[in-house]
Amino acid sequence: MRIDDPWWLVLLILPLLAFFYGRRRKTVLVYPTVQVVKRVYPSLRMRLRYLPEVLKLTALSIIIVALARPQITNSEREVSTKGTDIILALDISGSMQAEDFEPRNRLFVAKEVLKSFIKGRSSDRLGLVAFAGEAYTQSPLTMDYGILLSLVDELEIGRYKDGTAIGMAIAESAKRLKDSEAKSKIIILLTDGVNNIGNIEPLTAARIAKALGIKIYTIGVGREGGAPIPVMNPIFGKGYARDNSGNIILTEMDEDTLRKVAQISAAKYYRATSKDSLIKIYGEIDSLEKTDIKVREYYTYTELYPWLLFAAAGLLLLSSTLRATWLWSYP
Repeated sequence: MRIDDPWWLVLLILPLLAFFYGRRRKTVLVYPTVQVVKRVYPSLRMRLRYLPEVLKLTALSIIIVALARPQITNSEREVSTKGTDIILALDISGSMQAEDFEPRNRLFVAKEVLKSFIKGRSSDRLGLVAFAGEAYTQSPLTMDYGILLSLVDELEIGRYKDGTAIGMAIAESAKRLKDSEAKSKIIILLTDGVNNIGNIEPLTAARIAKALGIKIYTIGVGREGGAPIPVMNPIFGKGYARDNSGNIILTEMDEDTLRKVAQISAAKYYRATSKDSLIKIYGEIDSLEKTDIKVREYYTYTELYPWLLFAAAGLLLLSSTLRATWLWSYP
């Protein structure tokens, strides 16, 4: 809401002065005794005798407001740059069930941090790739962040055959970015494992991505020394994965490969050992890949004065009608 010519509003003092001046005028009738007057109770018609004047003054106030031209403001925003195109590649292999991340496990925390990252976008296009023994695009590049949040929620371990196909995940993500015309194209790959399956090696995929102008930020999740991997037994309930000798298997991570992948594409490798550190990592990547967005605002105004004048005319008509009929008086 805006007022185009607010100086007209100064005239609103006129209806107020007219109202108070009218209330000061008194009609004097001479009675031989006041006892007669005391027995007279005012009727509804008498109580409303000032209504026509109030309606006229209200109409005058509305006309003054109409002269000030109140307007409803509507704005539209146009983003004039392409921002950043980001593919979020998330490991959903069995080892992501490891419980060294509070409050539940690695995958739960990774999904929560990923959703916070998505909610912080305003002009970037995001895509989602999930991988285990295979890599699949869950969403191509989009600015429909609500859909992305729903897709992240739906990710769960066991959807694909188990394994950690890091090279395939990079290749699938690069495929989604190869035709992008964005100023900045990046992949944020989060994993807790070692590339152990797939037809493409991570370093080969990283070189392909670099040739396409894509940066790959890699994030390794998990505490030092690894963690046991929970498994559910239909008979004995929850247990932990064991090798053929009966020893508990601990998660492993190939930090050297993840570091080289990031270096090849002129990006950076991060190690996350807790939820807080993971939040900081995504925050740092966000600050490194900020793109200046030029925004143009378009304003349109809807005039309200025709409706106000229509209302004032209605009040004046009602005032005149009441004065000429039910509330007629003399003098």
